[in-house]
Amino acid sequence: MQEGKDRSYMQQALALARRAAELGEVPIGAVVVHQDSIIAGAHNRRELDQDPTAHAELLAIRQAAAQLGSWRLVGCSLYVTLEPCSMCAGAMILARIERCVYGAVDPKGGFLGTLGNLGNHPGLNHRFEVVPGVEADQAAELLRSFFSRLRSR
Repeated sequence: MQEGKDRSYMQQALALARRAAELGEVPIGAVVVHQDSIIAGAHNRRELDQDPTAHAELLAIRQAAAQLGSWRLVGCSLYVTLEPCSMCAGAMILARIERCVYGAVDPKGGFLGTLGNLGNHPGLNHRFEVVPGVEADQAAELLRSFFSRLRSR
């Protein structure tokens, strides 16, 4: 049952990633789910905003906190198309995210299993469940085709 929900929410994150690509952003999308409803969604906006912290995860976390009226996102799951970096994984810890479900692994920056795992670090005051590889092929293909188009210009 949960696998079907995970795939469905990831499809929403993938739709946001496709929107990012249309705008010339690296195609990464994220949604935050609370009580079986999407309460926030965002895509990368680093180029549009000229902000190195404008990652899809951080933008979605900010929206979710505003929606709930609390920085504590207890009971929330974050779905993102690419394995989060250390900054985004750290933000999930600070926000008390319950679960992170991601698509493609990030061999150069992923910090929820690849280069490290901040989500389960024993020295930190919060840990969360990590579910990798949901719709990974679609997420990876979006990234591959985006960078292929950039290189061919």
